[in-house]
Amino acid sequence: MIFNQFEEFGNYLWHYTVTGQAFEEMLKLTMRPNDNLRGSAFTTGSAGTIASGDYLKHLFPASKIAASEALQCPTLLQNGFGAHRIEGIGDKHVPWIHNVKNSDMVVAIDDNAVVHLMRLFNEPVGRAYLVKQGVPEAIVNQLDLLGFSGIANMLSAIKMAKYYEMGDSDIVVTVLTDSMQLYASRIKEMRAEEGEYTEAMAAADFARYLLGESTDNLLELSYVDRKRVHNLKYYTWVEQQGKTYDEIQAQWYDPDYWTDIPKQVGEIDAMIEEFNQEVGLLK
Repeated sequence: MIFNQFEEFGNYLWHYTVTGQAFEEMLKLTMRPNDNLRGSAFTTGSAGTIASGDYLKHLFPASKIAASEALQCPTLLQNGFGAHRIEGIGDKHVPWIHNVKNSDMVVAIDDNAVVHLMRLFNEPVGRAYLVKQGVPEAIVNQLDLLGFSGIANMLSAIKMAKYYEMGDSDIVVTVLTDSMQLYASRIKEMRAEEGEYTEAMAAADFARYLLGESTDNLLELSYVDRKRVHNLKYYTWVEQQGKTYDEIQAQWYDPDYWTDIPKQVGEIDAMIEEFNQEVGLLK
């Protein structure tokens, strides 16, 4: 059996249940009495993590979900294609396990922003500049926890917050899906391409790509927009990957299609426990 993360509903179910509940626990610990979860923002990738947004919508029905992709490959935004440098996210198709009907916004992130913020967050000069700008040193010292897709997720959350004009009591959640452990060679490549990182470069990147992140290349999805994105699944999954016409229709029209998936958790947990018992892991 070949597992395909883009169509495997175990991927969806894991993030719905585990990542979603982790968000719930985090919010219980950090939300103040007047705080409000306004939304969640995720690069689509395999569309696994975005399933946690479905979970949060059950807890906070008014919250929104933003699905993010690379501007250089705007498949969701413009039915487009192309190449990009945001490693760790998918492109050129809509994952089978993406519940498009539950997404409220499509965001496209410029890969130039991701690459330059990677240097700002990890070069010694960039970190020193951030501290001078008032960013707590404890946070600056942890910025290597954001890899390329993590930075893209952060920028997607910023775009969402700016678009909906959120304030101090509004919360947007996202996931740091990778770290710089995967991308150390990219810093060396940027040094070779652009030279040593200077304070002037840090100031420019901070102003342009962080403070200057705007609401361009963003679309709040109408019903018709959602259906247009959902219909893009047909070419990949029905024509090429053997899914059926009836199932792609069910994903859109059947009100129980997506809500029935989390109901399998108890049955799957029992099977896992039975397997662990058989192989001796529970002894």
